[in-house]
Amino acid sequence: MTNQAPAIRRALISVSDKSGIDEFARALAGRGVELVSTGGTARLLREAGLEVKDVSEITGFPEMMDGRIKTLHPVVHGGLLAIRGNADHEAAAAEHDIGPIDLLVVNLYPFEETVAGGAEYDDCIENIDIGGPAMIRAAAKNHAGVTVVVGAEDYQAVLDDMKANDGATSFALRQKLAAKAYARTAAYDAAISGWFAQALGDKTPAYRSFAGSLRQTLRYGENPHQWAAFYSGRPARAGVATAEQVQGKELSYNNLNDTDAAYELVAEFAPSESAAVAIIKHANPCGVATGATLAEAYRNALKCDPVSAFGGIVATNRTLDREMAEDIVKIFTEVVIAPGVDEAAREILSAKKGLRLLAAGQLPDPGAEGVTLKLLSGGLLVQSRDNGRVDDSELQVVTKRAPSAQELADLKFAFKVCKHVKSNAIVYAKDGATVGIGAGQMSRIDSARIAAWKSREAAEAAGESAALTEGSVVASDAFFPFADGLLAAAEAGVTAVIQPGGSVRDEEVIAAADEKGLAMVFTGMRHFRH
Repeated sequence: MTNQAPAIRRALISVSDKSGIDEFARALAGRGVELVSTGGTARLLREAGLEVKDVSEITGFPEMMDGRIKTLHPVVHGGLLAIRGNADHEAAAAEHDIGPIDLLVVNLYPFEETVAGGAEYDDCIENIDIGGPAMIRAAAKNHAGVTVVVGAEDYQAVLDDMKANDGATSFALRQKLAAKAYARTAAYDAAISGWFAQALGDKTPAYRSFAGSLRQTLRYGENPHQWAAFYSGRPARAGVATAEQVQGKELSYNNLNDTDAAYELVAEFAPSESAAVAIIKHANPCGVATGATLAEAYRNALKCDPVSAFGGIVATNRTLDREMAEDIVKIFTEVVIAPGVDEAAREILSAKKGLRLLAAGQLPDPGAEGVTLKLLSGGLLVQSRDNGRVDDSELQVVTKRAPSAQELADLKFAFKVCKHVKSNAIVYAKDGATVGIGAGQMSRIDSARIAAWKSREAAEAAGESAALTEGSVVASDAFFPFADGLLAAAEAGVTAVIQPGGSVRDEEVIAAADEKGLAMVFTGMRHFRH
């Protein structure tokens, strides 16, 4: 393979996204490049005053079948695939009147956008590009002599390279653009195959592809010796990937991971029902609360574990306002994310230059379908995301005493939070706020004890004599395998319990709850989070 290529003399341009294409084409024409184009792109360039040759003029065949057939022709693909300087290829091209195409500019039919817009099945099918990917792959394969461009963001780089190389492009640029071209067609095919699987209701297709577009190159990963990057899906689900960074330093890998955890948690609470705030540290909540206002919710969330909240991530389910902003700046906070941020809050937080402030526009839908991924050595675990929510009708009272209305409200609150705590998870709650959280322990009883211990520390910090867990309720992400975990919670002062149930020792646990006068409900749904 030779790394040298002649100056660009002919370009084939066929784009769906026409941003900046008239300026780019004008610059090419100014360098004497012949422009060949199709359909709407050709019309736009002519309207811009440029001389353009239709693809049908070089193929001898008109566009047909509603545009499905226009570039699928040997004259086009021969012009892209012929190896420059290869005598046999050049002889075949001359025999069949195939002229070289030195530059291909193609972006694809907007399939992803069409699907994201909720289009009907047939409309989605019509937005599957065939000729575009075929040309892109041909040009990318022959990048020794052909330049391929699949995005407007690369137009200027091509022009700059042509200027530096007497109208040609460097092999380094062609190679880079070819790699990007294959990545784009791979992502496009992944979107199509994923859509088909969803349309067919096929949860486990024979082949699985996942794709994303680069959002940010990160300084490093979880640790400084690891590299990392942030990719957003297409279409991106509302949340961190769609958020605007209003201020602050560049987000790190851990910032993004923790911010996503915080925002997903706070989205469990409908903003129309109450304000809600979640404070996250190392992907686990250290305080969550609801309230009449964000400021009230924030203060109650902070009270649960003020030590861990230092340097944490704060998420809200409503537009961030002045009152809450005034509280946030009182301690060091890494990131704040909210659906919106009002002007007064922006002004207050702007004094904290290091604080990253994100406005996400909307909350993620906690009930949305989707998948989560986990890499294994030589494999990939794929599962549906945990969008499970327990309806009141599914709650089963299993003790002699039923929970009071207040206890039931706190139980449902605690179970929502528990879903977002690493297993084994125990959450104590009272009056719509967490008062103790035990996370990530190998035994459930240890989680219960740790949560109670941290609650006592928080009470001391708040100047209160009794642990915050006194008179609270407790939630467990999975069943209590023995009565000891429930008894530890009873010692902490709880009055009611919510858990999935399903242990072979359920009767033993229920009996222990009755003996302590506790109310207990089963959900029938587990929320392991590893």
